[in-house]
Amino acid sequence: MEEKKFYLTKEGLDKLKKEYESLKELKLAKTKGESPKILHSEDLNPEYLAFQEDISFLESRILELENIFKNVELIKSPKKEKQNAVALGAQVMIEVDGQKDEFILVGSLEANPSIGKISNESPVGKALLGHKVGEQVIVSSPVQTTYKIKKIKYNLS
Repeated sequence: MEEKKFYLTKEGLDKLKKEYESLKELKLAKTKGESPKILHSEDLNPEYLAFQEDISFLESRILELENIFKNVELIKSPKKEKQNAVALGAQVMIEVDGQKDEFILVGSLEANPSIGKISNESPVGKALLGHKVGEQVIVSSPVQTTYKIKKIKYNLS
């Protein structure tokens, strides 16, 4: 089975690396000290259960991040001759029903529509990939909408 690729900008990758380092430090700090005893009289100690749950959460997030790092593909600007088409990392200006909107197309881990970053896996992102300025793209999710591509630019390294 092929591993899923995680598309990230350099900024997004740096952010995840910082999270990874702080989680490893936190796990070390939690496990370095004395852990709560497993039994409190004859019942399981609630402090011990909470401690185990915390450690388990930290370990699973650390493993998740390690998997991302193994399968990451950095989003870079395409070659000059291919910058006329929408690809990952593109800043795209579109027009919908006379209204203009602008967003950056990123991988799903960095997507955040409220700050203008949409995923390449979203219906709009998927539909726009490969299209050029002046083209109209019809997206059906849940209603049919026509997007006209007004401008494409790349600001990545």
